[in-house]
Amino acid sequence: MNEKRILIVDDDDEIRDLLEFDVRASGYFVDTARDGMEGLNKALNNSYDLIVLDVMMPKMNGFDVCKNIRQAKLAIPILMLTAKGTIDDKTEGFDCGADDYLVKPFDIQEVLLRIRVLLRRNQIFDEDKSALSDEVLNAGDIEIFPETLEAVIVNKKVKLTPTEFEILYSLMQHFNHPVTLATLLDEVWGYDSNEDVRMLRVHVGGLRNKIEPDTKHPRYLHTVTNVGYKLTPFGEG
Repeated sequence: MNEKRILIVDDDDEIRDLLEFDVRASGYFVDTARDGMEGLNKALNNSYDLIVLDVMMPKMNGFDVCKNIRQAKLAIPILMLTAKGTIDDKTEGFDCGADDYLVKPFDIQEVLLRIRVLLRRNQIFDEDKSALSDEVLNAGDIEIFPETLEAVIVNKKVKLTPTEFEILYSLMQHFNHPVTLATLLDEVWGYDSNEDVRMLRVHVGGLRNKIEPDTKHPRYLHTVTNVGYKLTPFGEG
């Protein structure tokens, strides 16, 4: 089994050293960067399996680093670490293309858990791409493209973050049927945690903004009260 390569980008020497020590002790190859510009250069010019990315950094903040990575069409899982914990901050991070989000101060075991989950999810999805011909990839007004993380809705092409794509992919496998929050968390992240329901809702909000003509009156992605979500790819209510 190949050693997973992780890039840690943080300008705080103490936090970066702590993360480097514990992540390396968990069996991963670790590279580091001390500011956003260095982190972006390393991400674009090297091969990594995951990036741990701080938000508030000199030269370039984490949001802009994340945007540039996604604009380069790199689907590397990104775990953001930040002192900001409001829902607006999380929304901005997910809109930039982050896959997960932890607020400082954090428990190092929680960081390691999120790393394992993101790596596992990414590996499973990569392995499954060759078998996706047997899965639902187009229905009604919606067609999805795993290789490019894109969706086409009534001839409109939209670029999705890796997490948005996997949520839409999961919902398409159950289209016209309610999917519970627990099912989505399990299928997309690989575990069910009540703490992450808000994170799921933020990602769904970002997905709605991309696929819905009118987010206030959704045609495709519907909230099912006390259950979860339902995708109606033919635009039915």
